[in-house]
Amino acid sequence: MFSVPFSTAALAQTVALAPQAVTAEPASAVSYKAPHLVFKKNLQPVTYTENDSQRALNSLKHDALIQNAALRSEIAFVQDLESATVLYQKNSDAVRPIASITKLMTALVVAESGLPMDEMLQIIDDDVDRVKYSSSRLSVGSTLSRADMMHLALMSSENRAAHALGRNYPGGLAAFVRAMNDKARALGMRNTHFVEPTGLSSDNVSSPRDLVKLLAAASKQPRIHQYTTNDQYSVQVGRGRQLVFNNTNRLVKNANWDIQVSKTGFINEAGECLVMLTKIEDREVAIVLLNSSGRYSRIGDAVRIRNLVEKSNGLAML
Repeated sequence: MFSVPFSTAALAQTVALAPQAVTAEPASAVSYKAPHLVFKKNLQPVTYTENDSQRALNSLKHDALIQNAALRSEIAFVQDLESATVLYQKNSDAVRPIASITKLMTALVVAESGLPMDEMLQIIDDDVDRVKYSSSRLSVGSTLSRADMMHLALMSSENRAAHALGRNYPGGLAAFVRAMNDKARALGMRNTHFVEPTGLSSDNVSSPRDLVKLLAAASKQPRIHQYTTNDQYSVQVGRGRQLVFNNTNRLVKNANWDIQVSKTGFINEAGECLVMLTKIEDREVAIVLLNSSGRYSRIGDAVRIRNLVEKSNGLAML
């Protein structure tokens, strides 16, 4: 065998004289349309389409709208009835006193009872509020039809009228309260309980989700729709004396609102309350506001919620 002389200097010279290796073609640049995601398994980038990016941006804007709603009600719940989509919620699982929202159930039981609406009922001493000692324009001895009693109970939240409706139910007041609770169970209102028909007792309690079910059921009764959305109503009581009553929800006077069912309520334990079924840009929306602070704060919250729904609809159309 022959040995070939070898030196480090010779190797260096050989390497220097050798032709350079051909480099690979440059990889094509990859551009992403922000935002993009990376799968954890294979770390492959996934690019969003323009529509996906817009939806993500809309979602962020919607969250910002909700955060900035700044409602003054302790409890708020807003739901699209057709799709069952919850549009807004705040403490939506809480069970609270509902004050005169109770009267929606009172009216629903009467409306479904089949009792004659033209039957005349009289206010008696038993109908006087001995719980909160609230005032009433219906003096003892006033006589009105069952329909008018329901009208005033719903539109003006007349406690004596509501109590008279329950007292004149077959079996009396106890049977009427049982009928209220039976109807609540039939509607699936599992967190609701009634002890009397006016809402003056703080033991009348419900949850926002239950009250949406009550609104939906009440909306099927034409009388409840009419009586809760009338702006004003006059009745004659004793010796031709006429009394004019107004709606406790001033939004029914506003032509910009399309309200299907409305009821307000207040006792100290419940705070200012408002429930409504209204149409907002062709969407049938249920609004529940409980324990709002300040006399007009529930109205302000309703307006803020309407603005929120309208802006949300605008985002959805982008």
